[in-house]
Amino acid sequence: MSFLRKLFSRRAELAETFDKMNDAERFLIVGLGNPGRKYRGNRHNIGFMAVDALAAAYDIESSKVQNKAIVGNGRIQNQNVIIAKPQTSMNLSGDSVGPLAHYYKVPPENVLIVYDELDLPFGTIRLRENGGAGGHNGMRSIINHLGQGFPRVRLGIGRPPGRMPVPAYVLQDFNEKDRPLLDEVLAEAVRAIETYLSEGIQMAMSRHNGNLVNEE
Repeated sequence: MSFLRKLFSRRAELAETFDKMNDAERFLIVGLGNPGRKYRGNRHNIGFMAVDALAAAYDIESSKVQNKAIVGNGRIQNQNVIIAKPQTSMNLSGDSVGPLAHYYKVPPENVLIVYDELDLPFGTIRLRENGGAGGHNGMRSIINHLGQGFPRVRLGIGRPPGRMPVPAYVLQDFNEKDRPLLDEVLAEAVRAIETYLSEGIQMAMSRHNGNLVNEE
């Protein structure tokens, strides 16, 4: 009986430890974009580019497919982080983000969405604690699943020149002239996410909101 009691006690301890691991605070960092090789360099995919840069900086392998997303798990700024790129179309991003947040038990305030913003000049970064979709269909889809109470990183891509239609502009690749500033934007986005994870969204907003062109 003594042996059985010890065995059951050990099992109970392991189960409790496992539950604590499952309940540990997690962050879900999501970049928005359209899946597929032909969209890889598009302005609309700058969210994908940013989380790819984050994963590369911390040697996080993003190869697992889960809940219609490419997912990687790792540690950033001493936090448990899931990095995700939804593989739905951009406009259906919430069909991936909602189930991922539910599966990993991540509350909305720990879900950070990184995406492109037409109404900000290229080179501008704006973090917000919450808010509406602002005309972005991918964000509208996520809000339908999570509500508005999640933080986001908006990366400006500017408005289309002349009379170019918006869909044609956002699905156009960044050009070689854009590359140096794009690299700066992605590096600053990584720093902003690091600050969010280590010090919270308010500090990240204070430290990283700005226009990199004006700060040169």
